[in-house]
Parts: sequence; structure tokens; C-alpha cells
Amino acid sequence: MTARGLSCVTALGVLTACAMPPQGVSQSDLANFDAAVASIGCDLVGESDYLPVELQTGLSREQVIQTAQFRLATEGAVQLENGGIRLTTGACATS
Repeated sequence: MTARGLSCVTALGVLTACAMPPQGVSQSDLANFDAAVASIGCDLVGESDYLPVELQTGLSREQVIQTAQFRLATEGAVQLENGGIRLTTGACATS
């Protein structure tokens, strides 16, 4: 691996370690988000996915989006080709 590649990997690791949950989202909210996304099949793509997650968690749309981005940043989710995310933790770890 080149020095540049190694520095990029190191920087990504530091960013991941420093990622903070969105403002106003507690650890309990994160657990509720994970459970809500698992209840809809582990993928968060469109309106039919966001709405039930919002209703189950009590989070706003913006908080759900930010929480999904947080899960991506901390490697708790992966980006899908269709623009959505797939949760890869908890009940969704085996999906």
C-alpha cells in the first residue's frame, strides 16, 4: 500500500472514531432507529421506508436522515446502489 493510500485509510479510521450521533439523538434513539429499520426489512430507501421509521422512533425526517448518515460513517450501514442504505448491525447483521 502506498503512503497516500495508507494516510487515506488512517484518516477514514480517525473520522469513524470521531463520528458523533446527530444532535438531539440519544443512544436510546439510536437503538430505536436500528429496531425500526430492522422492522421494515433493514433497507432505508424511500418514503415508504422513512415514514414508518419516523413514526416508530419519534424522530424527525432530518434526524432519521442524519442517523442513517451516522450509521454509514460508523460502518453500521452500507450505501445501496439505489441511493438508500442497508443497516448491517443488530438484527440486520445477517440480512
